[in-house]
Amino acid sequence: MEEKKKKENINNNNNLKEKDNKPKFNIYWIYGIIAVLFIGIQFMDFSSNLQEITWQQFEKEMLNQHDVEKIIVVNRDKAEVYIKPEKFSSPKYDEYKDKGMSSITSSGPQFYFTIGSVETFDKKMENAQKDFPETEIVPVSFETRKDHLSDLFSWLMPIIILVAVWIFIFRRMGGGGSMGGSNIFSIGKSKAKIFDKEEANIKTKFNDVAGLEEAKVEITEIVDFLKSPTKYTKLGGKIPKGALLIGPPGTGKTLLAKAVAGEADVPFFSMSGSDFVEMFVGVGASRVRDLFSQAKQKAPCIIFIDEIDAIGRARGKNPNFGSNDERENTLNQLLTEMDGFDTNTGVIILAATNRADVLDSALLRAGRFDRQIHVELPDLREREDIFKVHLKPITVDKTFDIAFLAKQTPGFSGADIANVCNEAALIAARKNKTKVEKQDFLDAVDRIIGGLEKKKKLITPSEKKTIAYHEAGHATISWLLEYAHPLIKVTIVPRGQALGAAWYLPKERQITTYEQILDEMCSALGGRVSEEINFGKISTGALNDLEKVTKQAYAIVSYFGMSSKIGNLSFYDSSGNNEYSFNKPYSDKTAELIDSEASEIVAEQYERAKKLLLENKKGVTELAELLLEKEVIFTEDVERIFGKREFIDEEPVSNYKLSSEKPIVELTETEDVKETEENIENQKGNIH
Repeated sequence: MEEKKKKENINNNNNLKEKDNKPKFNIYWIYGIIAVLFIGIQFMDFSSNLQEITWQQFEKEMLNQHDVEKIIVVNRDKAEVYIKPEKFSSPKYDEYKDKGMSSITSSGPQFYFTIGSVETFDKKMENAQKDFPETEIVPVSFETRKDHLSDLFSWLMPIIILVAVWIFIFRRMGGGGSMGGSNIFSIGKSKAKIFDKEEANIKTKFNDVAGLEEAKVEITEIVDFLKSPTKYTKLGGKIPKGALLIGPPGTGKTLLAKAVAGEADVPFFSMSGSDFVEMFVGVGASRVRDLFSQAKQKAPCIIFIDEIDAIGRARGKNPNFGSNDERENTLNQLLTEMDGFDTNTGVIILAATNRADVLDSALLRAGRFDRQIHVELPDLREREDIFKVHLKPITVDKTFDIAFLAKQTPGFSGADIANVCNEAALIAARKNKTKVEKQDFLDAVDRIIGGLEKKKKLITPSEKKTIAYHEAGHATISWLLEYAHPLIKVTIVPRGQALGAAWYLPKERQITTYEQILDEMCSALGGRVSEEINFGKISTGALNDLEKVTKQAYAIVSYFGMSSKIGNLSFYDSSGNNEYSFNKPYSDKTAELIDSEASEIVAEQYERAKKLLLENKKGVTELAELLLEKEVIFTEDVERIFGKREFIDEEPVSNYKLSSEKPIVELTETEDVKETEENIENQKGNIH
């Protein structure tokens, strides 16, 4: 029975494959068939019912036998032969009738041959009939016949080709989509996707969006406005015109919009900001007008514009100075439609961006986007809820503690958490496990933050020893300082572009004090100091550390106002208005003072790190040798060497403390001068 079922399944699969492999109907096939027919007609000869003969056959069998009644030369190249009716019925022409000439009448013509040229034909006829009596000479006439179908085709064909090329090019330019870009006549139409409440393909609801409780409250209220507007307007209030979702990438802004589309009982228009931008002048503004025109017809409704910074960038701040920017024209039209002379009753605009700092101030004012909803990175409790959502389809060990995993992933966005769950499942499958275990999730976190392990990478013993002492220096100082981030583990196994890494778990805090920054700088410099103390020389392995420390030092002096010499001044521009300014907000003398102060702060922390490592040189050596032996050490190993930390971690007041950092990974660089600024930019944010 089982074998029969297997055979049936195989046959069914083969049938499905055969069905899938069958070519699908395409309208372009019809165009191709019509073109082939036109070309075929051009080469068809409708006079092919006549029997073609040679001049020799004509002269010997017909002309010399006085069987020819007359000859008509058509278009100076083909001679049609008319046989006398009484001669055509003779037996010698029966063989031609058997070849398909039965449909030819005796009144002719019955045969034809090609003459070459008229002059040659005349000479041949004259020579062939020179001995004929005058009454037997065959009359020859000339006739010009026009092929109207061929003439029409030759006249229309160039026009057809030009039109076909024109339509093809403009379809490609128009985006090729079915909504507004499918042909040149609809290039200015909106390409927004419309989802009505009857749509079955939108399955995301508010219950599927974990975390983001405050954002969901405001979004839910907007949906409620449209469901029961009198509840809010009977007291004299007005429905908000727009809400802007602001937050880092991966925090769930678009997911919230999908939930709105799934929950709303009103039409939902979804469009990306880049869909307005086109190479043709005025197309963006035309699409904005068409979008709002459709929305007014279906009001009440919701319009969602994803990545609105593509068209909402502040005017006058574009690098191409003085040029006519199509993006600005599109933005002007959007501003007019959102709160212009015409009213848009019942149309609510939702938009999402992670670059709110570059948006035009006119777009953010009340009356356009009345509400700005900040979708921040999830806190501890929200991360736990997000893990529960993404772990539903995954087979997890029953003893697994989701709260533990939430604590190990501070600063992770919803997209990062989804990636962790997927990576853990892939890692477990790679190890042929039946369930995803705790270690698989920890490996997934390490994989996402630090990169893939490269155990087979060739490293010399001296390099490995340098890396071990470098990481031991980081681990030692972070253990001895009060405000340094708690250590999780240290490894000298190459990972990604790094030869070594140290994992720290940052505290989820809202503000950072001067002392906390200094402790972090001192810990970051521990690797470079350890190399100098133990080997008497330094390497390029501290590139990431020095980058982080330099930025922190300049931030202390020029951003946070923590320098006694500079005073309580901040040169940070949170509005982004000086993005393309040529002037510094301080003098050259102040710039020298900032450089001097930053260098002095870094030098002080370097000496502080050196003092700590010299006092604990024995512990550093022991930790480095343990690293060389095991390649990976954990908090317990550091605690056994240096004892328990004397500092008590301060408990947060609420679970809603936010953090902007992931578990920090101190990396020892593999590259020397080859490490480019682009690679440093790519590592910025989650690798320090």
